[in-house]
Amino acid sequence: MFDYKNYDALGLAELIKKKEVKVEEVREMAIREIEKKNKTLNAVIHKIYEQPSEDDRHELTGIFAGVPVLTKNTLQEIKGQPMSEGSKVLADFVADEDSEFVRQLKATGVMILGQTNVPEFALMGVTEPVYYGPTRNPWNPDYTPGGSSGGSAAAVASGMVPIAGANDGGGSIRIPGAFCGLFGLKPTRGRTPIGPLRGRAWQGASVDHILSRSVRDSAAMLDEYQYDRSNAFIAPPFEGSFFEVSQKPIGKSLKIAFTTESPIGAAVHDECKEAVYKCVRMLESMGHKVEEKEAPVDGKRLAGSYLMLYFAEVASTFSEIERRIGRKVTSKDVEPTTWILGLLGKAVTAEEFLTSLKFWDELAYQMEQFHDEFDFYITPTTAYPPSKIGELAPSSFETTLIRIVGGLPLGKVLKKSVDQLAYKSLERTPFTQLANFTGQPAITLPLHLTKDGLPCGVQVMARRGREDLLLQLAGELEQPDLWVDVKQNPLF
Repeated sequence: MFDYKNYDALGLAELIKKKEVKVEEVREMAIREIEKKNKTLNAVIHKIYEQPSEDDRHELTGIFAGVPVLTKNTLQEIKGQPMSEGSKVLADFVADEDSEFVRQLKATGVMILGQTNVPEFALMGVTEPVYYGPTRNPWNPDYTPGGSSGGSAAAVASGMVPIAGANDGGGSIRIPGAFCGLFGLKPTRGRTPIGPLRGRAWQGASVDHILSRSVRDSAAMLDEYQYDRSNAFIAPPFEGSFFEVSQKPIGKSLKIAFTTESPIGAAVHDECKEAVYKCVRMLESMGHKVEEKEAPVDGKRLAGSYLMLYFAEVASTFSEIERRIGRKVTSKDVEPTTWILGLLGKAVTAEEFLTSLKFWDELAYQMEQFHDEFDFYITPTTAYPPSKIGELAPSSFETTLIRIVGGLPLGKVLKKSVDQLAYKSLERTPFTQLANFTGQPAITLPLHLTKDGLPCGVQVMARRGREDLLLQLAGELEQPDLWVDVKQNPLF
């Protein structure tokens, strides 16, 4: 019997094209998987099960024609469907038009069956919104799948769909990819569509793409994106096919730098270090030159700049929501941490924010120089394996404190007190933000399982515009004896 879960997106599309399986059959199997597993995982928070129109059923065009997918409940608007971004304040908001990402996704022929869970406004590295409840990891439901694309990661890793929409503003593709044993690519800034409602997301730090079980699905989707005139940024052009290069060996020795040291001076779990060492040993055996060396960037300043982005973006989000709902956002509308971040954003001066943005350009140039010597830069994707559900949530005391402090005059003392709460989370995920600020492409590779049977990812960064190199490397490492088999998780 046809086993839907055993195929990646390209594999399903090929079966449909050859008429070895009907689109309706694939659709029914995907819905069955969602219904069977979502009660445990809470990955899908809005379902779109309406039968496609007669025209859509007959017009099976596109590289992923007939393949079931899910989209992420932030930045990936679908006309006529909710877009709550994980928050109760937007629970009744319905999108007026498709985002450009969704429009181009539809052009590949996919069937969108629903939207996936996110932390409120996609702010956290875990997916535990108060309004929708936590999403759980298919490898062990007691643990988080990461965030902010945690719902998409759990859905793909459990076999609900072969690919799902995601976006990454500080690690939100790579972190859940690492925690769920998936391949995740954050493309170069400006490579993927972002409009028409915006020309940039998170000042260009955030880009859209997918999470997938196979390298080739990610590469093939990257080939499908067309120029988006809404985009404030344009990636360096690539004249070839990302799919084709992902199927070819690199064919030469590359020079690679790696580190297991946290850029903010925090601890790194031994399992996350071992994931990197395992990757390094593989690369050395393949003939590449590997050297232990940290990138020449100020990691602590980078972390501070990332928090500055949080402050400003949440404050701006509140202003946008107020225009939508016709009233002020209050502390009762959003989660306590979100509320305090918004208050801090209102306290940030224009000078402070612009100085922070200028630092991004310094980082980008430093990394360009670094990549004059090294083709790749390897780190753990995260500093720790997945945390337990609720482990990183503010305690009841912290929540009360935030509520009280939120009513006081803002200033440097307030910023310092909230920094402690924010860094508590960032200590576990300090490696991914660099690529968002510099605009570089970065991937997470599923190369390690902890003693507890939880995936740990390895991050690889390359020069801006060189997704081709990353995909070639990933394609070479995607071997049964090296790659974590996501089908081994108990909920697949």
